[in-house]
Amino acid sequence: MTLTSSFLRLIAVISIIGSSQLYSLQNDQKNTIDTIVDEAFSVLIYGENSNDIDNAFTLIEHYWQSAYIANLLDINSLSRNAYIQKKTFELLERKTGEDLGYNSNDWYFWLWNQDEQLMSSYSNFKADLYQQIDPKFDQYFRERQPTAKIRLDEIRWGGVKQDGIPPLRNPKMVSADEADYLRDDNIVFGLEVNGDVRAYPKRILAWHEMFVDTVGGVEIAGVYCTLCGTVIPYKTQLSGVDYRLGTSGFLYRSNKLMYDKATQSLWSTVRGVPVVGPLVDKGIQLEYIGIVTTTWGEWKRRHPNTTVLSLSTGHRRNYDEGAAYKNYFATDRLMFNTPFQDDRLKNKQEVLALTFPASPNEQLAIDTDFLNKNILYKDKVGRQKLIVLTDKTGANRVYDPKDVNLISYDGDSTVIDDVGNKWTLNEGELKAVDQQNALTRLPHRRAFWFGWHAAFPDTRLVK
Repeated sequence: MTLTSSFLRLIAVISIIGSSQLYSLQNDQKNTIDTIVDEAFSVLIYGENSNDIDNAFTLIEHYWQSAYIANLLDINSLSRNAYIQKKTFELLERKTGEDLGYNSNDWYFWLWNQDEQLMSSYSNFKADLYQQIDPKFDQYFRERQPTAKIRLDEIRWGGVKQDGIPPLRNPKMVSADEADYLRDDNIVFGLEVNGDVRAYPKRILAWHEMFVDTVGGVEIAGVYCTLCGTVIPYKTQLSGVDYRLGTSGFLYRSNKLMYDKATQSLWSTVRGVPVVGPLVDKGIQLEYIGIVTTTWGEWKRRHPNTTVLSLSTGHRRNYDEGAAYKNYFATDRLMFNTPFQDDRLKNKQEVLALTFPASPNEQLAIDTDFLNKNILYKDKVGRQKLIVLTDKTGANRVYDPKDVNLISYDGDSTVIDDVGNKWTLNEGELKAVDQQNALTRLPHRRAFWFGWHAAFPDTRLVK
């Protein structure tokens, strides 16, 4: 990197008169200060010379603002320079009075629980920092600070390039009889759209975190956030536009962020809306549908004509059950922390998560252990009444009961109402036996408690 002339002049000033005698710029020269500090951060991003690094830290400390903290933590999270890391933590402790040591997650947790303070150039700084990893990252952030609907300092790099975890696009499907690689106890995510029944094994999807497929004539992007434990199938066509989604490589509160190929806007996985970029505030919210987390044996029993992902994905991976994210799933520890700590449930305890567009400010999380003990459970979110049926394998399905009072469920396929009518469980609806009535399925997903709570901290919890 070639240092700019203004920064070089300031380094000369420091070396001649000492940092204690640095002149102070007046208020009307704020833009000059911002430029100087931006250049100092550039030295920390690109520089290797210890003298340049020392001078950069001297300037940052001299013109200190709390808005610099996010920049320092972002640089520190990527830097392999132990000297920069040491200087960063020492400076943070001096300027904040906090004694958090050398733990970046503790510093992030502290920062995210303060009022947001960012430099006006922060998104461009983020673009400069992360384009070193992947030039495509530049587009996510360059000149996009005014569009952000989430805190930019909470966007963290997940460790891969754009689509570095490769989505499965139009993946090969095989019949149930051909899927001899699956055991009956393997976990699958089951989906039915317009009579088209498909299964996406966790052991494959965990390596790809997204499938893009046409199911029952509907364009679907099934997004699997392994870190927060949720699979959400979105309909990608809206108002005549087909949004081609991919994996951005970034996270927000440990939930993966998607991107769309046309505008490189960043999208919330858990909400299905753009949160940074030109698509923000355009009234875009993708519709999602319910998906069943169950075992292959149970899904195949219910749907013998199902198709399922083939092992021929075009990628070389260890697709054995439990191989992907084995260590992460084995403990309750998080890879990326969030601004919250909530011990009502363990971090990775699964919940059934429910939210509806008609009541955007209300959310419901139900502990799946509770549902296993209460296989027919009634509740509502806003005005939306719902009934949750949990079968013998622990798979959950949610329906709109309307005015029907369902009172018993056999844990398989039969539900009985208060006047003795029998209803048959199907993926898309509950069908009344010998009647024309049907109760429709409601969209839902499962998630790790910490991930759902991070996205919706005011959610109501049933446990």
